[in-house]
Amino acid sequence: MTPVYIKVINFIQNNPQEFLGAVRDHLVLLVTVPVGLAILVAVPLGILATRYRWLERIVMNTANVMQTIPSLALLALLIVLGFGIGYPPAIAALFLYSLLPILRNTYTGLKNVDPFIKEAATGMGMTSMQRLRMVELPLAFSVIMAGIRTATVICIGTGTLAALAGAGGLGIFIVRGLQMLWNHLIIVGAVPAAIMALLADFVLGKIEHLVIPRGLRE
Repeated sequence: MTPVYIKVINFIQNNPQEFLGAVRDHLVLLVTVPVGLAILVAVPLGILATRYRWLERIVMNTANVMQTIPSLALLALLIVLGFGIGYPPAIAALFLYSLLPILRNTYTGLKNVDPFIKEAATGMGMTSMQRLRMVELPLAFSVIMAGIRTATVICIGTGTLAALAGAGGLGIFIVRGLQMLWNHLIIVGAVPAAIMALLADFVLGKIEHLVIPRGLRE
């Protein structure tokens, strides 16, 4: 009987284009796109939430509700709402799942900036926008990056379920393996996804370390 790891290696060797295409689609369409969109939306919302109390309640409660909806249920709901089958509902669902950690960390990071530092910046003649750009965001950057790292790992893992909505990515191997009871196909999809999550967290951690000024590093 052929060992499972041999079957995994043979499958990848015999289907390199399919495997590499699934890795590419997973990384680009199911991780980079939704997380990138979430950053563009959640960071400004988090900043505004620290300035307006009424907006804080709305955006934080909405994001919390989205996070409680099961991923498969959210995918099904988006399909019913007209997103169709394939990548659109998957990207939309992963975008919604990415919002909360980035939004919450942006809000928390900015709120936890020492008020005396803010007062000092204001006393130096900085405008509200200058204080945000030159003082508050640099001090909160590590917390914001922690939210981005969390959102990225969530997208990589949850993105494997996108195959159930007709999208691609590494989830197609897991679904096919479950349907045909082929353990090696499940491993072909699951193990690269786990490795991708670890590498993404490591790379983002290095980027965070390089971007944060030495004086602000813990």
